[in-house]
Amino acid sequence: AGTGEDPQKAETAIDWPALAAFPGTLVFYMGVRRLDRIAAQLIGGGRAADEPAAIVQRGTFADQRVVTAPLAELPAVAAQAGIRAPAITIVGPVAALHGELAWFAAGPLAGRSVAVTRARAQASGLAARLRALGATVTEAPAIRIEPLAVDLPDPRDYDLLVLTSPNGVHRLFDLVRDARALAGPRIAVVGPGTARALRQHGVEADIVPTRAVGEGLVEALADVPVRAALIARAQDARGVVPDALRERGAHVDDVALYRTVAEPLDPAGRDAALGADYATFTSASTVRFFLEAAGGADALRDGPRLASIGPITSAALRDHGLEPHVEATEHTPEGLVAALVADASG
Repeated sequence: AGTGEDPQKAETAIDWPALAAFPGTLVFYMGVRRLDRIAAQLIGGGRAADEPAAIVQRGTFADQRVVTAPLAELPAVAAQAGIRAPAITIVGPVAALHGELAWFAAGPLAGRSVAVTRARAQASGLAARLRALGATVTEAPAIRIEPLAVDLPDPRDYDLLVLTSPNGVHRLFDLVRDARALAGPRIAVVGPGTARALRQHGVEADIVPTRAVGEGLVEALADVPVRAALIARAQDARGVVPDALRERGAHVDDVALYRTVAEPLDPAGRDAALGADYATFTSASTVRFFLEAAGGADALRDGPRLASIGPITSAALRDHGLEPHVEATEHTPEGLVAALVADASG
């Protein structure tokens, strides 16, 4: 490996015949503007004119570009393709393996940039899924989960416990600490993501609706007798489930375990998110607080494609005059990723 561009060194400082005689693959950092000289010197030193060569611009970024050609033709091909710095040049057998080793370009989201606006503690999982599919991810958390002090009633005094989010599950176990405290009531959750969070604590949900929204849970509970329900969830959450249970005559205690607050977003993170190909939103609160940080809905009108995890989040976007371009069919992070892949492939 060597640098192909150093204005402080004279041309004779590079032993081109020695480089050309090297039996393996050569890698030059920089040197885009001198690519014709590099190729000429290597060929003059004995490298074959038809030796495999490649140049990679902005490797591993969403806008990565790769050009391959025989060594003698690479300067002209790269110039025609508009290759610019930063880039590296590869000359030798490894360049011939581009098709086999192109792990980065193989993903369905390769070349796409995606902004993740969910809370920092949860963003990493979604970001990892996106990166595994080739996307360049900007983590721009718009919200933060803030636990609330609460005197939690004994769940065993109820015949139904309702949990509406993974955050609610984890906060509940901060308070009860012992899964045996949940032995009495049936446990109903909103969606598979909440069910998975519950499973992490060794407890299986009894009721998981097909649709991961409050309305879906109301439908799933339609034939379940409920005398008294404990709903443990976020402050200021929607009233769909408690209202429906009260209409049926059930006693409902609605306990706020945490609240969602704005996470300060630095200008660089905001600008990177606004410049992404997609901005993902996983709750109405991510919409609200990201728009506040971005300076309003106008900042998104001609920006990234807006990807929503489900109908409630989509409604929040529409409340601000924004139409989601993508909505997940399955209202989970996995469903959101699948929807992004489908949109990017279409």
